[in-house]
Amino acid sequence: MSLQEKVKIESKAYWDDLRWASEHSNELYKKYENMWIAIVDKKVVAYGTDLSKVEKNASEKAGKSPDEIPVKYIDGIGAIYG
Repeated sequence: MSLQEKVKIESKAYWDDLRWASEHSNELYKKYENMWIAIVDKKVVAYGTDLSKVEKNASEKAGKSPDEIPVKYIDGIGAIYG
């Protein structure tokens, strides 16, 4: 088995969506505190407290496999400033 078969390489769109989430973190913290968010094409397509449901909903909405969609947990303000 080659190294490429062992390591999944994420697409440029995947990394662009994660970068977008980082750049818009203040907005996301205000709207999705203590929730999982799934991002496709620089938009939140699903959110909630149950990770598996968020992944499933995002996959259905986007028509993509769950492993192609970045999912991020948005901590509450207390976790950030402790």
